[in-house]
Amino acid sequence: MTPHGIGPAITIDPQVRARYRRRNRLHTLALAAGAVLLLSLTAWTLAGPQGVLWAAIGGSLSVMLAARYSSALVLQLYGAREVTPAAFPEAHMIVRLLAERAGLPRMPKLYLVQSRMVNAFSTGTREDSAICITEGLLARLTPREFVGVMAHELAHVAHGDIHVMAMADVVARMTGIMSVFGLILMLISLPEALAGGAAVPWGAVLLLLVAPTIGTAVQLALSRTREFEADLGAASLTGDPEGLAGALMKLERIQGRMWEAALPQGARIPDPSVLRTHPQTDERVRRLRELRASPERWLDTASMPHVAGRSPVPDAGAPRRRLTRFGTWY
Repeated sequence: MTPHGIGPAITIDPQVRARYRRRNRLHTLALAAGAVLLLSLTAWTLAGPQGVLWAAIGGSLSVMLAARYSSALVLQLYGAREVTPAAFPEAHMIVRLLAERAGLPRMPKLYLVQSRMVNAFSTGTREDSAICITEGLLARLTPREFVGVMAHELAHVAHGDIHVMAMADVVARMTGIMSVFGLILMLISLPEALAGGAAVPWGAVLLLLVAPTIGTAVQLALSRTREFEADLGAASLTGDPEGLAGALMKLERIQGRMWEAALPQGARIPDPSVLRTHPQTDERVRRLRELRASPERWLDTASMPHVAGRSPVPDAGAPRRRLTRFGTWY
């Protein structure tokens, strides 16, 4: 990998990257708009235009509070402790270089969670973020896979996914609360309405019944889309889609064995795609490997004149950075 100010080697196909980026952005906009529209319809059914206004005010305040205080709560919940550069200099160097490539104004803080689970997650904003890694992840991943996972978490921070998912969570929760409240009010007023000869608003009842389920499904779909975009961002940061692909396959094998060990013999967990917060690992790996460029896309050696004793590949010089534990950075 390259030092400050120099991008990664061109090892991913720019056309494939652009196609996936357009798809991810379109899906994000469509799902976010759908979630907001569903909340607006629920609020309108409950209280008309005034309900929509109060939903907008309450949702905006909730998103701001969630973005401001959720990081500290998450770190406390997992019992994470900050890792200093002196304790883990290699990881700090990796995250610092990736943060510079991602254009973050400040390097995320590193935290360690004492857990055998193989996991990593990010929280916070572009200006103040944190990446948490578990002891299980450090013990199981190779250096190349570790770099891919760190790039994935940094991509979440760089893309503002914490804000996006906080918004989606608030909208889904508010939709559920308003739906339940609206159904209770309808049940209370239903006898009086029937006695007065009024018709039952079956359309409103149906909307209030299905809105929480649809809202949750949209939230999960948005989460999967942001995972695809973070995978794409990680490959763009490192120029090495295979590193992250290898880490994903390893995590799938390890977590699968842990779940099976916790279940009675012969039991299986139903895992429909629409109920997942993350996409299927096979699909993520397939997309990552599609990003790999063929060598002729970036170095056409066939068209170069042959000179005896001289390689057509330019000399990159000696490595500028060396890491004792996580390989060599160029």
